[in-house]
Parts: sequence; C-alpha cells; structure tokens
Amino acid sequence: MQKWPCQMVLKWNVVRPAGWTLAERGIQMSALVLTAPLRGWVSALEEAPDAVFAERMLGDGLAIDPLGSTLHAPCDATVVNVHRACHAVTLRATNGAEILMHIGLETVALNGEGFEVFVQDGQSVKAGDRLIGFDLDLLAQRARSLITPVVITNLEAFQIVRRDQDREVGVGQFLMELSPIAGATLAAAPGTADEITRQIIVPLAHGIHARPAAQIAQMAKTFASDLTLVTGPRRANARSPVGLMSLAVRHGDTIQLLASGPDAQAAVTALAELIESGMGEGAPVGAKASPTKTEPSEPPPPAPLPRDGVLRGVLAAPGLAIGKAVRLSTAEIVVREAGEGLAHEEAALAAALETVRARIGKAAETGDKARKAILAAHQAFLDDPELYAGAHRLIVEGKSAGFAWRQAVGGYVQALQALGDRRMAERVDDLIDLERQVLRALSGEEETGAALAPGSILLADELLPSQLMGADPAALAGFATARGGPTSHVAILAAAMGVPALVAVGGALSKVKDGATLILDADAGTLRVAPDAKALEAAQTALAQRQQRKAAAKAAAHEPAVTRDGVRIEVFANTGSVADAQAAVANGAEGSGLLRTEFLFLDRETPPDEDEQARQYQAIAEALDGRPLIIRTLDVGGDKAAPYLPIPAEENPALGLRGVRVSLWRPHLLKAQLRAILRVEPRGQCKIMVPMVASLDELRAVRAVLEEAKRELGITDRVELGVMIETPAAAVTADLLAAEADFLSIGTNDLTQYVLAMDRGNPELAAGIDALHPAVLRMIDQTCQGAARHHRWVGVCGGLASDLDATPILLGLGVAELSTTASIAPDVKARVRALSLEACRTLANEALAQTSPQAVRALVQGQTNTPFGGLNP
Repeated sequence: MQKWPCQMVLKWNVVRPAGWTLAERGIQMSALVLTAPLRGWVSALEEAPDAVFAERMLGDGLAIDPLGSTLHAPCDATVVNVHRACHAVTLRATNGAEILMHIGLETVALNGEGFEVFVQDGQSVKAGDRLIGFDLDLLAQRARSLITPVVITNLEAFQIVRRDQDREVGVGQFLMELSPIAGATLAAAPGTADEITRQIIVPLAHGIHARPAAQIAQMAKTFASDLTLVTGPRRANARSPVGLMSLAVRHGDTIQLLASGPDAQAAVTALAELIESGMGEGAPVGAKASPTKTEPSEPPPPAPLPRDGVLRGVLAAPGLAIGKAVRLSTAEIVVREAGEGLAHEEAALAAALETVRARIGKAAETGDKARKAILAAHQAFLDDPELYAGAHRLIVEGKSAGFAWRQAVGGYVQALQALGDRRMAERVDDLIDLERQVLRALSGEEETGAALAPGSILLADELLPSQLMGADPAALAGFATARGGPTSHVAILAAAMGVPALVAVGGALSKVKDGATLILDADAGTLRVAPDAKALEAAQTALAQRQQRKAAAKAAAHEPAVTRDGVRIEVFANTGSVADAQAAVANGAEGSGLLRTEFLFLDRETPPDEDEQARQYQAIAEALDGRPLIIRTLDVGGDKAAPYLPIPAEENPALGLRGVRVSLWRPHLLKAQLRAILRVEPRGQCKIMVPMVASLDELRAVRAVLEEAKRELGITDRVELGVMIETPAAAVTADLLAAEADFLSIGTNDLTQYVLAMDRGNPELAAGIDALHPAVLRMIDQTCQGAARHHRWVGVCGGLASDLDATPILLGLGVAELSTTASIAPDVKARVRALSLEACRTLANEALAQTSPQAVRALVQGQTNTPFGGLNP
C-alpha cells in the first residue's frame, strides 16, 4: 500500500469517495461488526485518562492499550480525515458509521514525530489494511498515555449493541457490533454530495465560548449539510453549542471545517466567513480585579472568618451596599433512575424542555442587550441536538427523563471543567442552570429562591443566572459568592442591573450567618461582616452622602460646570444611539463628546449606506437639541468585527487593522460616512473625530477624503476634524498632530493598554490596568502640552472621564472637556464645581511624581477626607 508523508494537509479539499454512494450501491444503514485495529488490551472507554473520551464527549466505544505498533482498518471504509499530526484518523464505514481512532493521548504535541501514515483522505480501505504506524517506545516515553480510543462519533444514528472488553485481542478479532437506531437517518448521506473541508485560523478574542457557539449553531441549522468542526482529536457537530464549547478552541487556533451534503460548499464558506469575521467578539472590559480560578465541581474549602471580619473578593459589579445577609441554599433535586417506558419519558422530557423554552422566551422580552444575549445563549443550549441525543440514548436504555437529562448535561459539565479554561469553566454555570430548570419542570416544582426583605445582601456558593434574574430587584441590595468570575454571565447581569456584587470570596463566606449585618463595598473588593458601630456609622454616612450628592448633582445637572475660580469646563456624554442622546440631555450633558458609530455597522451582513447613516446621525443631532455632536468615524477591527469586512486573521488584532487603518483600507466606506455626517443640519453642529491615529499622515489622508466629500456636496464651510489620542505615538507627537487637527480627544481605555502593554481584555491583568497610572498621566500631560502650543483644546472621552478620582488631575493637566457616561454626568459637573483650577494643577504635578496608580488614588482621596471616596476636596 502506498505510504503518504505525515505533513500532508489540504486546506481546501473536495473528497469524492470511490464506491461510497449509498444510493448507487443499494446499501442501507445496517448492522456492522468492527474488528480490533490494534493488538492490545481492550477496556471500557471510561478508563481513558481524558474526560473528553471518558465522558463520551466524542461518542461511545472502547479503549485499547496497544501491544502492537500499527493501526489497521476495523472494517471496509473510506478515510474521512487523517489528522495533520498523524496521530488520529476518522473512517466512514459503508453503512454510514463514523469511527475515530486516536493513537495515545496528548500525542498531537508530537506533531507527527514517531508516526508513519499509509493512507490519505478520501481513500477506500478494506478491513485489516494498514492505516498508521507508530513508534511504541517513543510514545511510551513522551505521550501522556498509550491508551487508544476507538469511538463511534455519530451515535445519533447508531448504537453499540455488543462489545468485547477486559481482555487481550489481536488485529482482526471481534471488537464491537453496531446497529442503526430505528427511525434514525444520516443527516447528510455520504455520497449524495461531495465532502468539503477547509482549514481556518480562529480570530475570536476569547475563542469559541457560549455566545459564538450559539451563533455558529444557529447558522449551521440553516443548511441541509452536516457541518463539523475539528481541532486535534476533538470533533463537534456545528449544530451543538455545547459540543462546540467542549472543543476549547482559543484565539489563534487552527481548526478544520467539514461539510457533506447538497449545500456543503455554501455551508463551509458561510461558516468560515462567520468565524473569520470575528463575530463581534471583543475583549471583556470593566473588570477591576484579577479573578481566582473557577472550579465549579468543588466548592471552596470552608475557612474561618478573618479576625477583622473583612472578606475580600473580586469586583463583579460596582457599588456600595449595607444590608442583612440572606443565604441562598440550593437543595439537591432528586431524580429516579428507572424510567416508566420510552413513550412516557420522551414525552415528559419534551414537555419540560418546552416549558423552560417558553420561560426563557418570556424572560427575553424585557431587559437590556446583555440580558437578552445571555438568554439567547441559554436557548441555544436548550436546543442543542447533542444534549438531546445524549438524553435520548439513556431513555432508550430504560432511564427516566430526569436521570437522562442530568447525565447528558453532567458529561459536558465535567468535560468543560477538565479543559482547564477559566472562561469555559464559567460557562458551566449556564449548563447547571439549565439542568436545574429542566429538572424542576419535570417534577412540576417551581424554583424557590430565598425570601428577600428590602436591603438583602444575597450570599451563595455560586449564583445562577436564572436565580439572579428571579430575585426581587427592589429588595436585593447586592450579592457575594464564594466562587465565580468577573466575566461570568451573573457578573454581566449584575452590572447591567446596577447591583453591587463580589465573586470569588472563598470558603469563609460559608461562615457568615443568616441575618448578619454586612457592608458590601464592591469597588474596594471587600465584604465586612458584623461591622462595629464606628464602621457601620462611617458606611451609613458614606452611603447617605453618596445619595445626597447624587440628588444634589441631579438637581443641578443642567447648570454649567464652572470651577470655584471661574473656569468653564464642558461636560459632555458618550453616546451610541438616539436613546443615549436623550439620556445625555436628561442628565445635563452639554453635548456628545463621542458618538460611537459602530452601532450602525455591527451585527449586520452589509454596511449601512449613506442615506441610512444620514438619517441616524440627524436623529441623534435632533435629540441633542442643537448641542454639539462629535462623531467618531468607524472604529472596527481588534475587538470589534463586522462580517462584511473580512479582516485577515491577525496574531495580535490590537496591533493590526483597526480604527483609522480600516477606514483607509476601505476608503469607500469612509467617504460614505463623511458625506452622511456632512448632510446633518444645522451645519456646524457636528464635528468629526478620527480613531486610533498614530501619525500625521493618517490625519492628512482622512482630511483629503473629507475635502473631496465637501466638494461633492458643495459645502464650503469649515468642518472641524479632530483626532483621538489612543496610541503612545499620538501622545508623544501631539504637537505635530495639533498643528493640523482642530482638537484632540484622549481615549484612555486603549491608551492605557498600549502604554502599559497590558491587554485590557485579559482578566488576569485587570487589577493592574488603571488609567491613573503615572505613565498614562504623563502621556496625557504630554498631549495637553503639545495641544497648547497650537491653542487646541483637549478632551477625554475614555473611561477616565467618568472616574471622579481623576477629575481634578485631568483639569490640572489641562483637559477642557470631559465626555462621560450619561448617568454620571451630573456627578462630574458637581465635582468640577467643587474644585479650583489652581489646586488641581498642584495636585496634578504631585500625581505625576507618584510611583503607582494606587498612590495616585490615595493622593486624591486623602484630600477628600472621606472613607468611601467623597466628592468634596
């Protein structure tokens, strides 16, 4: 038989399996006997020291501890795929069964060393033919295990009716027998169409986790063909969000897409384009402390309360709360193992799934975008064909619907935990949540949460999304959990609800008694248990002061922000929609210092045309009622992707095509956007701002397009064009930029990550990413000095503008405009009114000489003389 080089990889491959077409040969799905492909000891698949195989994530089968060094075909078949690392092969038998054989565990890391491949993709083989040879001694020394799983991967159509294990076998001896499941059909009968494969590099910032998995599954269901994702030895049905998550695909991984069926080519192309578009998957922002590793399977060990009564955790949602501890204890749901008949249990499971599906649909009718996105992911999990197939198989074996559902979910939970990926571990909570909801529906019980009185601070080992959404928002003052992470769905929901929250507090949380008085200071990452009178009084005073200041600031929101020594500071708001503009006006903002135009460009298949953009910009301008509107040109790339802009996969997207680079890469989009902005009436209300500028040449290139658009529209009036200072290059050349830009606006979020060389999407670095770092402040100082040489004003539209600790420093450095979140604009205005510019300059100079952001904050807060960061200096 011909030998093929191990390194052979086909990026695009149309496989035409000889003699495979079922219709031509008159072959139907039928029973199949598989013989041993290796000489060795046969054992149950559970003995494989890898959860992906042991928990049957890839399918059912047996494991062989090899004594021989050649893998043979266990039946007549066609080679579907030989892995690029030559350690695994998938065959398709003549009855449609797919057999994966994986030589050793974690052998992919050998990259083909020690393997010799004798077949190629698409080749027909006979039972006993050689497939792969391997160096048994080398694998014994360098592989995690020699155990070789033999797995049937399409168990939706086949079941193992007989198997032989716990004995030594030789090549060609009986191994197992498969039988087709009554009524099942192959999703895409091989031979009725070509099989298409494509290899891509995954650009998703956080790999394939819950939300992209749900999107991929939704898209896959629109095609008739079978779609499979393959990475290393793992395979997943593209229609299965949970299966996709279990692949543990990370940013930069190379994966293979397989499709067979009548529209295979279109399916693979669409799937590749969807993933390569980035799917709008950006880095999470807002975490201010580093999470501990999530281990959902094991609760944190109990620990005594600290002597000072202060527990420390990770910020999940900001705020300060005083209240009484209410412990949420989740009772175990007991299910019986034995079923009451196939028809009864299948009907029960179907009804329970429909009940939960309806509840999720109703819950998704209200709430913000974050809540709806999380519920959409839950809906996708609920509709996961692999979860249902796993439960169905157990029901066929005589198990109850509850037992079958718990086992099906539990297998995926354990496999995801075993991946060692923190983000995937956080998604386990979503699966556990759905498991409980379905089991409750099966039993007819309603989820009984803790009874909350006003001012309750909920304590739990782990809080599930449905439990938080079901809590009375009027009674819930905050919550703290022993486990969890700042990017979990519960953390996202808490931030959206405005509920102060801490996660990863640890086992000592279990020692807090029900009814104990608590001070939850999420911003400081602390939970104070049973505070003494002095601490409680200080917290109550701080909370009352916050509320009073907020009320006073709100009452004076529409008054101008003028310092105590008479200097006018403009306080604008960042916007991204008409609703945002209305909120800005309601909160006293004097205009919009940043309109994020991405709301028009993302989550759609084609870009908005000029007319659509002009209508939207005009509506926002009218909502601002004549107030200034600074419109940022399209800022995509990096952590924001648009499907119609197939930005090539980049090793470091944050340093690649993004911001102005994308606009100059696709100048027709820039021209259409500039023309739309120029059409807004009245003329002069709108200013234009260019993101991610790193050189004067980029500003000049945009101005050239702007002047061309003005000529086309017959506009002769001057239109202000400014730049965002988000790169160190722009900050250190601010004097050069200010010579030709009309204004400079500092985007502190990106500037901070570039100055500190810390990815703001990496939660492990979150605690160190603080825009009050002296290095960032020095960049702001240099920007203001450069702008002053040309009499240009400088604004801040990044997150630092909304940080009240930063207000006096920014004013002291020379910032004249602050564009904040709309809700905090009244507080920022009040903060400005309490300051004198001369004092701010002195404070800013001292801040530049500090050695850390903590020292800078201590410097500012030391002048406020309040324990919880008051406003008044």
